[in-house]
Amino acid sequence: MKAGDYRFFDTRFAAMAHRGGFLTDADRPRENTLYAFRRAVEHGYRYLETDAHVSADGVLFSFHDDTLDRVTDAGGVPERLPWSVLRTVRVAGRDPIPSFDELFEALPEARFNIDLKVPGAIEPLVRTIDAHRAHDRVCVGSFSSARIRAFRALTGGRVATAAGPVGVAWQAYAALGRRIVHSPGVVLQIPARAWHDRVPVLTRGLLRTAHAAGRAVHVWTVNDRTEMERLIDLGVDGLVSDRIDVLADVLAERGLWEGG
Repeated sequence: MKAGDYRFFDTRFAAMAHRGGFLTDADRPRENTLYAFRRAVEHGYRYLETDAHVSADGVLFSFHDDTLDRVTDAGGVPERLPWSVLRTVRVAGRDPIPSFDELFEALPEARFNIDLKVPGAIEPLVRTIDAHRAHDRVCVGSFSSARIRAFRALTGGRVATAAGPVGVAWQAYAALGRRIVHSPGVVLQIPARAWHDRVPVLTRGLLRTAHAAGRAVHVWTVNDRTEMERLIDLGVDGLVSDRIDVLADVLAERGLWEGG
């Protein structure tokens, strides 16, 4: 299958709000919260990037880190806690951690690009997508090849997935090209550069290979205006950004912004 076979990709350019993104420095710590996602949607964003974890009792929720320590008023590994405890935790001291049920219900028009962070989240994500009939609203990727293969096996191609591990920066370009062509994933989601920005990952050749195979190419996480413009000129199909105001402005200037 190709990217065009999925409704998820029915856009001229996929502008993705990274963990919801932010419009002010004060909002920056409120990542992966319903507040952040709503702000992005109100700003005109249809695509939201987020991460999937699961509680000890099987509730799927949006959160990035392996521990609660960096962004919340609690600590420890979230997978070890029941939802009754996790729902009392506050991001940046004020926002609750949202479940995916809440996100799908509160933002019915939004599309979610989801990173499977832990193996235990695979089956809950499949069930949640089925329960909300959200197959066309979701694209799933993972740093783990095993996780994304397991997700594909359970969804039978009904949900768009990224080609191979997201962390492909260290792969040889030729090998990466072969992986794109033969992978059941329909989108390549990569950084523009790796190894402290010293090694280019995205090249014109890589874009040509991906597009010839019917794959879309999304680049993360781009917050600089000049870099956004360079990547758009190169021909990428989407960008993931924290700076949702800057990305919206750049796309509007190029006639690619589809938001309000």
